[in-house]
Amino acid sequence: MAARKVTKSAKKTNSKAKTSKSKAKAKAKMKAKPKRTAAKSKPAKKKSKSAKKSKSAKTAKSKTAKSKTAKSKTAKSKTAKSKAGKKVSKSKASKKAAKAKKSKTTKKSKTTKKSKTGASKTKKTGTGKPAKKAGTSTKPPATTSPAVSTPAVTPPTPSNPPPGASGFQVVGTNANAPFSLKLHRGDGMTLVAMNWKAGQPPANFVGFAIEYQEPGGSTFFALNNRLGFLDASGNVNPQKLSTLQSPIQKFRWVHFPRNAELVGDFIYRVTPMFMDAQGALSKGEPQQAPIQLARETYPGIANVTFTRGFVSSQAFVDRYLAHGPINTLVAPLAAKGLDFKPTHPDTQAALAWMGFEARGAILQTLDEAIADHAEVRVVAYDLNLPEILDRLVQLGPSLKIIIDDSDSHGDSDSAETAAESRLVASAGRQNVLRQHMGNLQHNKTIAVNGPTVKKVVFGSTNLSWRGFYVQANNALEVTGQKPVDLAFEAFDSYVAKSNSAAGFGATPSADWRDLGLPGIDAKVAFSPHSAANAKLDEIAADLKSTTSSLLYSLAFLFQTGGSVRDAIEDLTKDSNIFVYGISDKKVGGIDVQDPNGNVTPVFAAELGANVPEPFKSEPTGGTGTRMHHKFTVIDFDKPTARVYLGSYNFSKPADRQNGENLLIIKDRRIAVSYMIEALSIFDHYTFRVAVKQAKSKGERLHLARPPGPGEEAWFEDDFTVGHKIKDRLLFS
Repeated sequence: MAARKVTKSAKKTNSKAKTSKSKAKAKAKMKAKPKRTAAKSKPAKKKSKSAKKSKSAKTAKSKTAKSKTAKSKTAKSKTAKSKAGKKVSKSKASKKAAKAKKSKTTKKSKTTKKSKTGASKTKKTGTGKPAKKAGTSTKPPATTSPAVSTPAVTPPTPSNPPPGASGFQVVGTNANAPFSLKLHRGDGMTLVAMNWKAGQPPANFVGFAIEYQEPGGSTFFALNNRLGFLDASGNVNPQKLSTLQSPIQKFRWVHFPRNAELVGDFIYRVTPMFMDAQGALSKGEPQQAPIQLARETYPGIANVTFTRGFVSSQAFVDRYLAHGPINTLVAPLAAKGLDFKPTHPDTQAALAWMGFEARGAILQTLDEAIADHAEVRVVAYDLNLPEILDRLVQLGPSLKIIIDDSDSHGDSDSAETAAESRLVASAGRQNVLRQHMGNLQHNKTIAVNGPTVKKVVFGSTNLSWRGFYVQANNALEVTGQKPVDLAFEAFDSYVAKSNSAAGFGATPSADWRDLGLPGIDAKVAFSPHSAANAKLDEIAADLKSTTSSLLYSLAFLFQTGGSVRDAIEDLTKDSNIFVYGISDKKVGGIDVQDPNGNVTPVFAAELGANVPEPFKSEPTGGTGTRMHHKFTVIDFDKPTARVYLGSYNFSKPADRQNGENLLIIKDRRIAVSYMIEALSIFDHYTFRVAVKQAKSKGERLHLARPPGPGEEAWFEDDFTVGHKIKDRLLFS
């Protein structure tokens, strides 16, 4: 589950990010969360196990000038993603100011266009030959971005502050509690991590109850879980229960608060729960800590966003599948995506939940560009989403776009070719180019240069039905003239060196360039690279320098060869390094023999038919990749924390043939955000593997009562198995 970093005291976060408070706009993203039930203190009976996480979400309503759609992932809570750790005064005056600001934002918000879902097929980026281009392809002239000055931005908290020095990680301070508590701030999520202080817990310890209180609230709400204790007849309760009744039998949990965008402290209260011989539950001494979940990672500078990627989840089944199948929400055929109209009765809410913050950020950026009469440059691999194309058409001749034409994208009946025709009519033939570079034009970038709006969107999120609504993806939005200039320059180089990998590789855009983000060490390089500036081996060498932990989420790892794959294999075998990884398919060759070492990378899976109680079968979201991220997080817990991310698949084709975006960011707050996303997905699919194994053995999943003679406590492995020991210690 996603780790949220919480402020160290019960007071408001001491965040330097308050200097950018005036820049940050209230996020209108809301993640749906399970019914909130005021936590009751009476010992209850059943509670869900944190081994499983489900994401639920609320509809994101506004697309204001800085609002993002929220998404929620937790098994029981539907929470909006909140981001920057801003310190907010709790005085009456500041509360009134916050209310006034929120009200103002609400008035400004635009209603989001109804999206017409369609599943864009994901293409393998490591292979494939260019197909014939459809239609006439004319290069738009290279253009230089207008030199428009940007308002000065106050630098945020320094990039790699020491542990505990900023608001993205907070600890509980109750010396009388038998366990420690650490909160980690993610984007729209909080990682809640615990550890027993002295040795192992007593045998009658049956897990943790987790509650939270929203800023300005007076009531604590308990998180829910799907797993509970068996009743006297040995039956499983099919209902979700409060963790006060069904404690979480795990030492960490990722929570998605419902209203994560609220200004102020979210207060988490975690209580150890014990069970007597009669099965009655009782509470131990709790830990409590506050954390602030601002909407943007660094307001007005850099914002990490994710899609939900959880169509294969119990949360999706509970909220939306009962009212219509997945093909009433998402186009079943990519080629027909532009013509698809969803018929699901909860379309708006469902798409906002599925697209989460990334959808909100991308649509908001395009809406701002339209309103600002900005110059826009787009490089798109998949392009079959009506709500994107409609906005691009509105830009008229201010838009210049490159659309991939490799393989089926170049067919005359593809959505990309249809999009080309519409954009030629609105922007002009000279402003629309089809290309595939040496193999694929695999970028997914949007750059906006207007009088006031200066933004670039990087990352792995395709402008397609699957990219937004089925796959797990990320989009990094950065603000400033420097990143805009670099993106415009790269666009012009793609135009000038169209379909020439060697030609583009010789341009400055193919090497690392500093993005110029205040207080953040961030660089970008575009592919294809030349032999002189190739990045694959450089990244592999950096991975090998890992000293503490590596968390990665890499699509196509199962088919990727080369130095990065080799480095991951070596690190996975190193019992001194903590490694968790996720791919889109089972990865052969990265096998773990040592029970005290790391674990084999998990892969995307769903719960099919005839799953054990209390679970329901889940949809796959169609054929193709569901886990589409491309990022690695190195040493998130160290001052040297860094993240590699983008559309780049860490493969030889991505390095030397394809058009790609690749970033390296050396910043702990951003590294922690990606770490929590990786952990959340890892837990989500690891749990599905456990459920499938239980099914194959004819077993039912349930919470464990205190052990009898000859039995082990539920937490035994957390103190005796190598990778579980490291897990417990690393995050807490």
